[in-house]
Amino acid sequence: MRARERAESAYQGALRRLARRDHTEAEIRKALAKGHPAPEVDEAVRRLRQAGYLDDAGLAARFARGRLAHQGQGRYRIRQALRARGVAGAPAEKGLAAALAEIPEAGVVDEMAQRYWRRRTGDDPRLRLRRVWAALVRRGFPASLVSERVGALWPRWRDALVGLEAEDETVTEG
Repeated sequence: MRARERAESAYQGALRRLARRDHTEAEIRKALAKGHPAPEVDEAVRRLRQAGYLDDAGLAARFARGRLAHQGQGRYRIRQALRARGVAGAPAEKGLAAALAEIPEAGVVDEMAQRYWRRRTGDDPRLRLRRVWAALVRRGFPASLVSERVGALWPRWRDALVGLEAEDETVTEG
């Protein structure tokens, strides 16, 4: 097989993968590297980018919108998942910002908080509120936003949240 045919083979293989679902550049490179040398992989990736089939920032925005709207995840968890798929830095931040502009994180926090609140019916309200807060922070929402929204939803027991935010901000930022 000539070099041109091998390069075309790499490109076609990448297109088949992209026809099934979105992939990051890192995922495409990793998949193509199993059967093609680096110059062929580079050429295929260049062509895919040029044709608009490979766009990490666009993928990050679609991914973040899905995670926010359908899985109730916050920015920290989404950022971590994007890094795991090979999207970090500017493309990840650009995509995440676009998603957050369309889907307000506060609304997702409110929805998830009410869902968790309904599940924990037998607990003392103050303990229940702290558990709701902890569950939302684990889902990747900023602790300050969670405190603000949960306190607004259940102002009667807001004092149960005192001290939680300061403990957790250092954990969720990383």
